[in-house]
Amino acid sequence: MVFGDYSGTLMCSQMPRKYELRRRAERVAETRRRIVAAAVDLHTTLGPARTTVSAVAERAGVQRHTVYAHFPHERDLFRACSAHWAERHPFPDPARWLVVEDPLARLRRALGDVYAWYAEVEDDLALFARDAHALPPEVAERTEAEQRELADLLARRLPRRKAVRAAVGHALAFETWRSLVRTEGLSRAQAIELMVRLVEDA
Repeated sequence: MVFGDYSGTLMCSQMPRKYELRRRAERVAETRRRIVAAAVDLHTTLGPARTTVSAVAERAGVQRHTVYAHFPHERDLFRACSAHWAERHPFPDPARWLVVEDPLARLRRALGDVYAWYAEVEDDLALFARDAHALPPEVAERTEAEQRELADLLARRLPRRKAVRAAVGHALAFETWRSLVRTEGLSRAQAIELMVRLVEDA
């Protein structure tokens, strides 16, 4: 009986402790989310190069040291921001293209999805491209690697010529879409057909 009473008292004393730990973890997670959201908002309005830790802290409603406590290194914050942005703006699913047997038809469908995505996130990508010099090297390297992997995927079953692979990579580039559609005034469909012909004739 004594043991039972002691055990019950111990359990009761532990419950507030667990509750406080959970509450603290929730507050820490919420602060982290606010910091990341604030950084992303600034990156997509001012640009990464013009975003300071002080501005992030002010936007998030915290002190500068709180930002550093959550993200000791700049690359940590950029990594979290990239994940947050990608979650809000998911890239088209390549699985939708792989079901298409004909390689040129597959490329046409892929460019349709990618170009539509570019139109949705154009302002953000333009700022990221402008401020590429301010991003941690690993961010640019990861983006370039993903672009190469995508081009390699779409170049399968096409003639194994260097010019063909280069034409596919060129067609997928954000700068290519922006030049054709925004600068030269082509419609999305016209830009896609032009790039498909470029790959076909390469």
